Amino acid sequence: MSEVAVHHGAVGAGVVGAYEPSYFGTYSKKIGMWLFLLSDSLTFGALLYAYSYGRLSTPNWPTPFHSESIVNATIMTAFLLTSSLTMVLAVRASVDGNAKAQRMWLIATMICGMAFIILHGREWSHLIAAGLTLPMFPKVPGHGGEVEFLSVNHGVPQFAATFFGLTGMHMLHVTLGVAYLGIITFRKKFIPVLVVLWLAAWLGTPSYSPFHYLSHVILVTAIVCGVILWLKPKVYDSGDVEVAGLYWHFVDLVWMFIFPLVYLMSTKIV
Repeated sequence: MSEVAVHHGAVGAGVVGAYEPSYFGTYSKKIGMWLFLLSDSLTFGALLYAYSYGRLSTPNWPTPFHSESIVNATIMTAFLLTSSLTMVLAVRASVDGNAKAQRMWLIATMICGMAFIILHGREWSHLIAAGLTLPMFPKVPGHGGEVEFLSVNHGVPQFAATFFGLTGMHMLHVTLGVAYLGIITFRKKFIPVLVVLWLAAWLGTPSYSPFHYLSHVILVTAIVCGVILWLKPKVYDSGDVEVAGLYWHFVDLVWMFIFPLVYLMSTKIV
């Protein structure tokens, strides 16, 4: 047994047990997050592989993105990169015990994440209205679609499937990440914010809008977070902020693969 041990007295008994410390000097929450990210990387790896395989095996793989989409995706990337910086500063502030700075940087990270979601949703709305859709998507009234995107939809249907599957999964992770940071920052006070966002997305957007689909995610997130906070209310410490930072940096890292593979390499060069 290791020479260093953590001794713990059993309550109500005179028995003293000894537990060896972690070999890696870490704790269960961080290990749990690393294991989750490892499994999640397999999911994104499979989606990236599916997209790459379709691209390499299809001679006429579409390049439907123009300068407008690239500029929009570049701005989205800038927001995510900025959010990584603010997340690092939030973790640093939590380690230093500066609660005010920690909250400020976490809020800044959430704002950058929400800006990414809004821009991504607008991009989806534009593409769906232009004709790049999946069979499950409802028709957009008053939009017959553009010839270029309609030809992509009929000629290479796997493009839309892999594009919406990959970017949709990433947008889901960003949305959950914003909710995660909101709970750590505001705890129970963030549940009404989620409810307001759900109502705004559900009642304020048409049924064919990506934000309308997102409202269901927000509702489920609000319910799950509410149950967790009701069963186990707590004040989140610097360790919790660090674990949340691991998740957020992972989501940012995944986008660094999606952006060049999906957008830059599918740009129409005139």
